[in-house]
Amino acid sequence: MDTRPMPTLPLISSLREYRPEWLRYDVTSGLAIAAVGLPSAIAYPALAGLPPEVGLYASIMSLLGYALLGSSRQLIVGPDAGTVTVLAAVLLSFGLSSTDERIVASAAIAAMVGLLCFLANILRLGFIANFLSRPILTGFMTGISLSILVGQLGRFTGVKIDSDGLLRPIVELAAKVELIHWPSLALGTGLFILLRFLGAWLPAVPGPLVAMGLAAALSFLFDFPGLGISVVGEVPSQLPSPVMLIPQGIPIGDLVLGAVAVLIVSFGSGIVTARSFGAKNGYPVDANRELLGFGAANVASGLFGGFAVTASDSRTAINDLMGGKTQLAGIVSAAALAFTVVFLTDVLAILPTPALGAVLASAAVSLIDLHTLRELWRISRVEFSFALISIVGVIGLGVLKGVVIAVGATLLYLLMKGLRPRDAMLGRIPGREGFYKLHRYAQAQPIPGLAIYLPQGSLLFFNVDYVRGRIEDVIAKLSPDTKWFIFDAGAAAQMDTTAAVMLDDMRLLAQERGLKFGIVELHSEPLEILKRSGVVARVGADMIFDDLEDAVRAFSAQAS
Repeated sequence: MDTRPMPTLPLISSLREYRPEWLRYDVTSGLAIAAVGLPSAIAYPALAGLPPEVGLYASIMSLLGYALLGSSRQLIVGPDAGTVTVLAAVLLSFGLSSTDERIVASAAIAAMVGLLCFLANILRLGFIANFLSRPILTGFMTGISLSILVGQLGRFTGVKIDSDGLLRPIVELAAKVELIHWPSLALGTGLFILLRFLGAWLPAVPGPLVAMGLAAALSFLFDFPGLGISVVGEVPSQLPSPVMLIPQGIPIGDLVLGAVAVLIVSFGSGIVTARSFGAKNGYPVDANRELLGFGAANVASGLFGGFAVTASDSRTAINDLMGGKTQLAGIVSAAALAFTVVFLTDVLAILPTPALGAVLASAAVSLIDLHTLRELWRISRVEFSFALISIVGVIGLGVLKGVVIAVGATLLYLLMKGLRPRDAMLGRIPGREGFYKLHRYAQAQPIPGLAIYLPQGSLLFFNVDYVRGRIEDVIAKLSPDTKWFIFDAGAAAQMDTTAAVMLDDMRLLAQERGLKFGIVELHSEPLEILKRSGVVARVGADMIFDDLEDAVRAFSAQAS
């Protein structure tokens, strides 16, 4: 009988250790998180053609879901501009015509993203968090931010924009300039300027909440609908009930692919936020454990009519600033948002649409990481070029195809890094122990009669021909008195069957040149591959060494 204790939920564990003096910090943090998150909860659904209440439901339920299973006591989840933009592209690809269909599909995708997170946790696939490299993720989010900015033209101007892309909507607006509703444009522009000013000069002030409050007050005082400025309109003043709606007319394969696209972006960007605050506060972040928290957040959101969520940098920053101690802060925030849904929907109803556009435009500008792009340009032009590929992919081909471009660019980047591994010939420095690269240390000297070649990377099918050419070139240039050729496999953590064939060919080439061929420092997996392929037997057990010192001793003994 298994007597091991059942695992305890992270929330229960933290509450068992709870200190009474933490309560005021968690309560004040929770209220501040709700204040900062409310504008985003209302504005972000518009990116995907969803009503405001969907964002509120997603904000409330995801906080509760993450609080239950999330491993971080500090991280706050909720709607995110990048994730919602990818969701919008997925919904657009489905060709849904009605708001109700989009609500059902977005909830189903959220639940599916959550289930995929659970599956990824079971399979220990937390490494997918690293699948979008920093340059590619920066470029991708920059492309998304530009798409969001252009998407606010209609909300700022009151003009219906039918075009997609980056330039076509601008051209369309220029052709419809006589239809611009100037009071709407003035309101949206003014609020946008206010948001940027507060963000730059008073970062501790919740700018979106100030902008939304001011906009609601002005709408009430001056009857914005009467002036032709569009407003949010009626918001249901009730909390949702759990239900799993199945989208009709959408193949399950398309739903899964859409959920995977959302998952890659949401988890990729979310884990960056989690690790950033973990590094700031000195605690490690386990991507596999975070999959549980993200999974619970998305399943809860989907079951209660929300959409996919991820870690929120702004709300987590507020939690950090206010000194929140546990996920009780998230629960307090969820309660405050639920109170808003039940009792304050009349205020939400009069919020002007240009104010939503201003919040979204300001959030989009914040996503453009010019500092990182400048750093990439300064440090690595190759990585900068991959960031540009992601930007162009999103802008030129759309957000959904941009995900494919970003993933493809990541694979290409990895391939290029491993395609031409560095290598070196090794020797001794008189008076020192160990072995040194001949091209790096001027005082290093080759061991007479012994050539030691070190490839600095794994040997796999895509780089084997390059390494073969390098070895052939090295052997061709060896001095006539060279007797042994040693292949140092210490840096080759992986080998495949193609590499095994190449090494066998190099053994034969060495024999043709009168050289004894040996291999040192084989890792367990490459050693098994070479044993099964017969290379170890053909090289000979006496020429397979645990380390270079053993090889040098064997060479010296034979030479003497």
